[in-house]
Amino acid sequence: MTHAEPNTAATTIPDEHRADVETLWDYHNMHHELRPCDVGIGLGSHDLGVAIVATDLYHRGMYPLLVFTGANAPTTIERFPRGEAVHYAEHAIEHGVLADAVLVEPAATNTQQNFELTRQLLDARGFAVRSAIVMSRPYQQRRAYATGKKLWPELDIICASNALDLDAYAVSIGDIHKVVSMLVGDTQRIWVYADRGFAVEQEIPADVRLAYDRLVAAGYVSRLI
Repeated sequence: MTHAEPNTAATTIPDEHRADVETLWDYHNMHHELRPCDVGIGLGSHDLGVAIVATDLYHRGMYPLLVFTGANAPTTIERFPRGEAVHYAEHAIEHGVLADAVLVEPAATNTQQNFELTRQLLDARGFAVRSAIVMSRPYQQRRAYATGKKLWPELDIICASNALDLDAYAVSIGDIHKVVSMLVGDTQRIWVYADRGFAVEQEIPADVRLAYDRLVAAGYVSRLI
C-alpha cells in the first residue's frame, strides 16, 4: 500500500492528527517518579535533551555516576560527528558535571547494545549498580524500559526525559513529520521487539493501537520496520 508523505516543513502538529499524536506521546511517557539511584544512563540519539536532563539530574543529586552510551546513526553523524555519547559527555562536563563522574560508552548503535555495553563497562570498572535513571528521548522511554528489563531484569529502572511538552519538543527538533514518524515507529517496536525477544511485553491499550493505525494511514511511515 502506498502512503502519501505529510509536509515535513511544518513544526506544528496538524489539527486532524493532534489527538492521536498526543495519545502516543503520553503512552511512551512512563510517568516514573524520580528518586536517587546508583547511576544515570543517557541513551544516545539526535536529541541533545538527553544530555541536558542528565546534567540537571546529576546536579540535583539523583546519582553520583553518569554513563553516556551511543556511537552514531545516519541521523546523528552530522550533528554529533565525534559520536553521540562523546558529545553528550562534553555537554555535561561543560555544564559542571565532574569529569571523574562521567563514563563514555562509544560503540552502541541500538538500544539493546546501549544496555549490554553499559553493563559491561560498569562491570569492568568495578561498579555494582542496582538502580538506574535511564534518560532518553521522550518517546523512547517505554521501549528503553522494556529493553532494559529484558536484558538487565534485576536492575531497578526509572525513566526520565527532558521536561518539554509535545509542542515544545516538536519545535526543538524542527520537523514535526520526523517527530510523529519516530513516535509511530517506536510504538510499532513495542510489540515487534517483544515478539522477537528483544524486550519484555508491554500492554498496548486499544486507543494507542487505533491512534497508531490512523497515523500510519496518514503517511507517517518512514520509521516503520
